[in-house]
Amino acid sequence: MIQREKIFSSFSAEDTDEAYFFYKNVLGLEVDKGEMSVLTIRINEGMKIIIYPKQDHVPATFTVMNIPVTDIDDAVEELTKKGVVFLQYDMAYIKTDSKGIARNEHGPTLAWFTDPSKNIIALIQE
Repeated sequence: MIQREKIFSSFSAEDTDEAYFFYKNVLGLEVDKGEMSVLTIRINEGMKIIIYPKQDHVPATFTVMNIPVTDIDDAVEELTKKGVVFLQYDMAYIKTDSKGIARNEHGPTLAWFTDPSKNIIALIQE
């Protein structure tokens, strides 16, 4: 049956060499490169996210990864210094400030950016 402890998420990237550099060096995550250029991001206690190469990659139109942070302002500043550009939203339910941070009184504080393949990633303040 379903082995819950082995469930993992995955998404594609146009260039896994570029993705490897970004996730390892920009975001500082533990990333392994395996056979056929498949990347494995090690989360904790055996949890992982797989990034696989796809030539006809189409970026997700939704958030593929949420990264919890203790101080979103510090995290945004640190990543901005590394060249990350935060997305700007001005919708009825999501409005970001000049830094790209959505400070919602009825929800979490979030900031979104994209990886080199234009997949959307979010920082979320705990």
